[in-house]
Amino acid sequence: MEQKQEIEKAILIGCQTTEEDLAYTYSMEELASLTSTANGAVVATVTQKRERIHPSTYIGKGKVEEIILLQEETEADLVVFNDELSPSQVRNLSSQIDARIIDRTQLILDIFAQRARSKEGKLQVELAQLQYLLPRLLGQGTQLSRLGGGIGTRGPGETKLESDRRHIRRRIDDIKKQLSAIVQHRDRYRERRKKNKAFQIALVGYTNAGKSTLFNRLTEADSYEENQLFATLDPMTRKCILPSGYTALLTDTVGFIQDLPTTLIAAFRSTLEEVKEADLILHMVDMSNPDYYQHEQTVQQLIEELENEHIPQIIVYNKKEIMHQDFVPTSGKETVQISALNSDDRMNLKLELEQVIIRLMDAYHVEIPASEGKLLSLLKNETILHELHFNEESEKYTCRGYAFLDHQLAGRLQKYTI
Repeated sequence: MEQKQEIEKAILIGCQTTEEDLAYTYSMEELASLTSTANGAVVATVTQKRERIHPSTYIGKGKVEEIILLQEETEADLVVFNDELSPSQVRNLSSQIDARIIDRTQLILDIFAQRARSKEGKLQVELAQLQYLLPRLLGQGTQLSRLGGGIGTRGPGETKLESDRRHIRRRIDDIKKQLSAIVQHRDRYRERRKKNKAFQIALVGYTNAGKSTLFNRLTEADSYEENQLFATLDPMTRKCILPSGYTALLTDTVGFIQDLPTTLIAAFRSTLEEVKEADLILHMVDMSNPDYYQHEQTVQQLIEELENEHIPQIIVYNKKEIMHQDFVPTSGKETVQISALNSDDRMNLKLELEQVIIRLMDAYHVEIPASEGKLLSLLKNETILHELHFNEESEKYTCRGYAFLDHQLAGRLQKYTI
């Protein structure tokens, strides 16, 4: 079914409960970016500073009245809140404001629904949407029975609600089964890659950091790239050939975001599983973004939550041609500054990758008979071969390079070691 591409007018609502003005400002700017990515046009923004969020309407009574007037004046189609709303907050606001009420989670889910390409991506989005909807259905149920029985509250209302709940629960179970079959399928692929000892690099970073742009140019793939939030949803793995001829596998992953809804972290866990299996993480940061430091921290936090902090990591600062004036790289970490569109920068990154891989390998020095053509070919592709010299007298190739100790070739190389 085609997505309707009408631009909807939106009013953004934020409630600042901390003293961190900068973080709050960026979070509101991100909400505006999310809205435009979802095909909405921001017509007004309402913010309020409070000690805590109002339990029944998220913001104070006076602000609700302000929104009612603003909505009538701008004829906005929807009102977007910067935090996840509880079922009762949605109900209370909907009864007063004549526009669709949605929160940050719903907005992200909507973008994900538009972006999902593969069967797995679509199933994960549907699962997250249903898990989000279920407690909100229960909210409607209490509304239906708020009179505690009596005329107008008996019978079909509750029955319909029960059948909806049952239908959703059944669908959630069904999706989980389908997803687990897909995960098993991917695990088999992963096992095969591990068996072949392919070196795996995961490309992670905040949404819109330029991961797909770099991925496409390092692997000559056709991953969807666009200057939008969440342009990539489905993980894609391709071969990346390094300067020495060594072939590594590079995986593009879904972009991370601040306050990523928990339902989504759970739903996209299998997408992020690719990170868990990586031998190296390329963490991309958009150095042109004024909030680059916060983005970097958000991703590091998620890497730690997924228990992947032990995996070697290179921080790739991208978009250096439009670097932010206050940019300062993180100290104490291995970093590279590039423009993903510049071929020299990409070559430098590949050389840096090769150096990191060499540090994880062991050196070898062997003499291989000319008759072992297949072995020589494997050395070129599956190890980092630095020197290849043919000795006419002995009719042997002298080879120097680096290989993984646990690679299947290691045993065969032993008998030819000098």
